[in-house]
Amino acid sequence: MARMIPAEERMKRARRLVQQARDLPPPADTTLLDLEYIAAVRDTLQQARDLIKFIPYTPSASEAMKAEVAALFALIDQTQKELLHK
Repeated sequence: MARMIPAEERMKRARRLVQQARDLPPPADTTLLDLEYIAAVRDTLQQARDLIKFIPYTPSASEAMKAEVAALFALIDQTQKELLHK
């Protein structure tokens, strides 16, 4: 049986994944047509989304935690736009 990860730890891991996506080296050309880079960024950010997507639906989630998750979703979306839609 899988071990349950607390919500706080999930949010920490999601933030680390967002930073990991930002730290990926961009492609050498300026057209951003490097499909490997795009796939790596999207996959990393999707992992971050998957970690936190059910936190707002848990009965133990406070309003502050729900707001923090919403802010983290906004950060993930903003990061994807910054990295892929230049």
